[in-house]
Amino acid sequence: MTSALTSPARRHAYDAGRFTELVESASADDWARSSPVAEWTALDIVKHLVEWSRGFLEGAGIELPALDVEADPLAAWKQHVTDIQAVLDDSAGRVLSNPHIGDKPVAEAIDQFYTGDVWMHSWDLAKALGREPDLGQERCRAALAAMEPMEQLLRDSGQFGPAVPVDHNASPQDELIAFIGRDPAWQPDGGSSQTAG
Repeated sequence: MTSALTSPARRHAYDAGRFTELVESASADDWARSSPVAEWTALDIVKHLVEWSRGFLEGAGIELPALDVEADPLAAWKQHVTDIQAVLDDSAGRVLSNPHIGDKPVAEAIDQFYTGDVWMHSWDLAKALGREPDLGQERCRAALAAMEPMEQLLRDSGQFGPAVPVDHNASPQDELIAFIGRDPAWQPDGGSSQTAG
């Protein structure tokens, strides 16, 4: 990600665009492939991102219609991206209220909780599809530095599994993936699954 992506709307457009490329590359048979997330298929990753975020936005009085991801993952994902981008492009003055995070401007809430989830889950989807993901080493380093002070809180939330050991010379991406409970060496033909996040 470049430093020019300074707004929540631009960051979402970038991360969602990269995720869309993965979704577009999947064949009909790929959706049943296992993923690095325990008990999730490639399809489940897309369903997770679509379903939780649409529910999350109800805290801002934004009710987006349900999408049938199973019937057509690509069409549902593209519609979802369009919907979220429209919210971000017209978010001035909107506040999202949530019992876990309090009140936040809706663009900030999407940026902090959803767009980062798209970015991280792009690793899962890429791996499920047999591709080698690139989350950006500097961005991974920064994300890990931000998460480490909150490690116990993150583990207690149940969103991340136990950290996976990695070599001391592991890349920032591998360190981040291991920190959130994924095996950086996971492969779809028999790699170990990890906790959802």
